[in-house]
Amino acid sequence: MARLVVFSHKPCWRSSNSPTGFATDGGFPFQMRALSELFDSTVLVVPCYKISDRKGEIPLSGHNLSVASLTPPIGQGSLQKVGMLWWLVSNGPRLLQAALRADVIHSPIPGDVGTFGIILAIVLRRPLFVRHCGNWEFQRTPAERFWRWFMECFAGGRNVMLATGGTKKPPSERNPAIRWIFSTSLTEKELANCRIERRSIDSRRARLIIVCRQEVYKGTGVLLESLLLLLNDFPNIRQEVVGDGKALTQFKRQAENLGLNGRVHFHGRLDHESVIRLLKQADLFCYPTKSDGFPKVVLEALACGLPVITTPVSVLPQLIGNGCGVVIEEANPEALAQAVRECLSDVEKYRAMSANALVTAERYSLERWRATIGDLLREAGMPLRSDV
Repeated sequence: MARLVVFSHKPCWRSSNSPTGFATDGGFPFQMRALSELFDSTVLVVPCYKISDRKGEIPLSGHNLSVASLTPPIGQGSLQKVGMLWWLVSNGPRLLQAALRADVIHSPIPGDVGTFGIILAIVLRRPLFVRHCGNWEFQRTPAERFWRWFMECFAGGRNVMLATGGTKKPPSERNPAIRWIFSTSLTEKELANCRIERRSIDSRRARLIIVCRQEVYKGTGVLLESLLLLLNDFPNIRQEVVGDGKALTQFKRQAENLGLNGRVHFHGRLDHESVIRLLKQADLFCYPTKSDGFPKVVLEALACGLPVITTPVSVLPQLIGNGCGVVIEEANPEALAQAVRECLSDVEKYRAMSANALVTAERYSLERWRATIGDLLREAGMPLRSDV
């Protein structure tokens, strides 16, 4: 029997709408459901909150999938780090019990819980599957440098180490056993349902959209400033901002100070279906980010036939560079506004970018993601379900 145990920092909570009794948000539940199909049973070891039935929640479910709940970390930032020792004392027995029962341990990192998972796997000599979901190219903190060092030291043999992203160069010159992996949350069926062939555009009513965690480096502020430069060309232009985050209040204040009230709609956190609906209604996906790994939402935009304007960060040039949109060299309002003009002022170019977006998105289904990971785990000799 092949039993997978996943150690993850992903915050989850109790839900009456889930077959496991727990739910969360983002792409995590879709990917865990896909991974569970490779094993006879899967246990998610995650911090769980008592608050239930949150807006935009997605049930945690899958093939023989269950949840082993941990108490949530105490505090935030440096206070949380200080409290981790007490947290570990409180949750250590459950972490150890789960690891002892595992045939394979999977640790998505960054995250403290995933770090404990990789340490337990090495100590207990369990086959280890690590997926680095952050920005592999840049390590700013001691923890980020540790994760990269660990992967480069232990990748190979029965340990599968994957870095989320994708460039022409391998992730590590030090250890070629580390492989790139893309990230997605869309099944083949969902890709087909998202598909819109955009044959024309009404530039007079242009609607831009950005979907991300609302942090300064993601570029929402740059996008707001670019709107002022576009008003003469597109007097009825609108901007949709989707997502929650530390900088959301700052962006709302910025929009008000720029006189953009009525042109910018801040939606906050939305469920998956609502995000897809807004992407279908938009004309351009603008994502002037300064740091990223493999943003799943860019694939969702491409799946909806949306041309994308973004920056040369991580895998984005490879995704967009084949004619799906425009890659601007710097995340500044002038460059972004000019790229919007290029996309919206040429109907034939816009139509071609939209068609290329659909073709690109088809390569990144959740089924293909699961199959790629399954092949790598099988090559490493990890136990999988006999019928996969």
